[in-house]
Amino acid sequence: MKNALKDYVYELAKSVCQSDFDTLNKIAELILETKKTHAHIYTAGNGGSAATASHVTNDLIKGCRVGDNTGFAASSLNDSVPVITCLANDFSYEDVFSIQLETNARKGDLLLVFSGSGNSPNIINAVKAAKKIGMTVIGFSGRDGGQLNGICDVLIIAPTDSMEQIEDMHLIYEHALVSVLHQTLSEGAK
Repeated sequence: MKNALKDYVYELAKSVCQSDFDTLNKIAELILETKKTHAHIYTAGNGGSAATASHVTNDLIKGCRVGDNTGFAASSLNDSVPVITCLANDFSYEDVFSIQLETNARKGDLLLVFSGSGNSPNIINAVKAAKKIGMTVIGFSGRDGGQLNGICDVLIIAPTDSMEQIEDMHLIYEHALVSVLHQTLSEGAK
């Protein structure tokens, strides 16, 4: 078992090092731009990706707080169980995120979506709704990017076929982005 554990970690580390750092830099720039324009950031995902969407929201609000300056204005579309179950029951699960965006989002806001396969119907519908509103869309996916490939403004694809490692890499990307954003904001506050 010990060797299998080591193999998993080594394989993950190798894949992380093959990431597209130019794309991650572009994502950092787009997130930072929302601070300048007072735009709102929305996040969404399903299952493990929902946990990542919630986590990045937490880190954008609190983790990017510098001194007396607030963090980013951010909300996770998957965090309200009453809203999710209401929309899923009265409309469809495929529309639980798009309806929230149609209700709350504005042109110029930013949507971060997390989908290991890139094919989750509610994520695809959220991206389509965001594009109609005039939002910028950043996708985090794996494998070949799925349906997110070609419909997001920016898409980072974790270079692995393992769903577990895709989710690991999305969290690594999220923490790397928040660390860089916090540092950049701290330097700007001096």
